[in-house]
Amino acid sequence: MPGNGEAATRRTAARSREGTASEEGSAFALSRGVVILFAVACGAAVANVYFSQPLLVTMGHDLGMSPALVGSVVTLTHVGYGLGLFFLVPLGDVADRRRLIVAQLLLLVVALAVVAAAHTAAILLAGMAATGLLAVVTQTLVAFAASLAPPAGRGRVVGLVTSGVVIGILLARTASGLMADLAGWRSVYLASASLTALLALVLHRVLPRHGDAPPTTLRYGQLLRSTITLFARERLLRLRALFGLLIFAAFSTLWSSVALPLSEAPYFLSHSAIGALGLIGVAGALAATMAGRLNDRGLSGRTTGIALALLAASWLPLAFTRSSLWALVVGVILLDLAVQAVHVTNQTLIYALHPDAGSRLIGGYMVFYSIGSATGAIAATSLYTVAGWGAVCALGAAFSCLGLALWACTRHNTPSPPAR
Repeated sequence: MPGNGEAATRRTAARSREGTASEEGSAFALSRGVVILFAVACGAAVANVYFSQPLLVTMGHDLGMSPALVGSVVTLTHVGYGLGLFFLVPLGDVADRRRLIVAQLLLLVVALAVVAAAHTAAILLAGMAATGLLAVVTQTLVAFAASLAPPAGRGRVVGLVTSGVVIGILLARTASGLMADLAGWRSVYLASASLTALLALVLHRVLPRHGDAPPTTLRYGQLLRSTITLFARERLLRLRALFGLLIFAAFSTLWSSVALPLSEAPYFLSHSAIGALGLIGVAGALAATMAGRLNDRGLSGRTTGIALALLAASWLPLAFTRSSLWALVVGVILLDLAVQAVHVTNQTLIYALHPDAGSRLIGGYMVFYSIGSATGAIAATSLYTVAGWGAVCALGAAFSCLGLALWACTRHNTPSPPAR
C-alpha cells in the first residue's frame, strides 16, 4: 500500500539519522561524569529564571519600584525565555553546538552582571529580560546530550540531564532567599555569574569539537519556519506538546500559589521556610531518571498513563494543605514525580522523531511548556484571591484530569517513534 511504503521510507530515513547520531555519540565518550556536567549546567542556567521570585520585595525597595513594576520582573524574564525557545534554541541544528553553548553562557554572564549592578528599574528589567532569553541554553544542552547518547540509552541520559533542570528550578528560590539574607539580593546574581563563567570554561574544554558541516543548511528564516512545519507534520509531537502544556499548567498552579496559604493562618511560615518546600520537590528528579529508563524499555505509553493518574490524584492531599502540612508534603511529592515522568517521556519520544532536528523539536515543545506555566500561574493567583485554596486545587485537578483524558482517548492510536 502507498501509505505503508511512505511510512517505511520515513522510518528508514529516521533510522539512518539515528545511526548518524549514534556514530556522533560513539565518537565521543559520554561518561556518567559528562552527563552529570550537562545536568549541573542545565540546572545552573534555568535557575536564573526563578531566582528573582523571593527577592521581588527587596529589589523593589532598593530601586524604588512600584508594586506593578516589581511584578513585571518575573513577567519579562519569562517572556525572554519564551522568545529564546523559539528564536535561539533552533540554532543548535545549524551551528556548532559546543560554540553556541559557550557563547550563550558567556552572554548570560554579561546579563547577570548587568542585573547585579543595576541601579535603575530600566536597567534591571532589561537585564532580567536578557537573562531569560539566554537561559534557554538549558534546552540546547538537553538536545546536545540527547544527540551524543546512544539510541538505546537516550532515555536514561535525557532523564539524568532533566533531573538537573528539576533541581535547578526547585532549589533556585531556596538558594536565592538564603543568599539574599546573608549578603543582599545582588550577591545572588554575582554568584550565578561566577558559576556560569566557570561552567562555560569547563564545557569549552569537555564538550566534543565537531569540524563537520552542520546537519542542515537551512537559513535562519527557513529554520524557524521548519519548526512550525514539524508541528504540522508530526502528530506525536503535537500530542506530546499538549501533554507538556497541561502538566506544566498543573505544576505552575501549585508552585505559583502555594506560598499564599502557607503565609496565612494557621501557619504564618516565613519566606525561607516556604522556600525550603522546594527541597521536598527534588524527589521529582528521581522520577526523571526512572522515566528515562522505562522509556528505553519501550514503556513510554504506560509510564505516561500512570504518571498522569498520579498527577490527578496528587490534588486530593493538596486540598487538605490548610489542615495538614503532611498532606501538602505527600501531594508535592506525587505531583513532582508525575510531572517529571511525563516531561522526560515527552522529550525522549519527540527527539527520536528527527534527531537531526533535535533542537527545533525540543525548543518548539518547550514553548508549550512556557504557555502552560504562564497559564497556570496567572489563573491560580487570580483564582486564589477570588475563591481561595480549594478553587486552586480544583483548577490543578482539572488540568491534570484533562491530560489523563487526552491520554485515554489517544493511547490506542498514538503514533510510535521510529524503530531503533
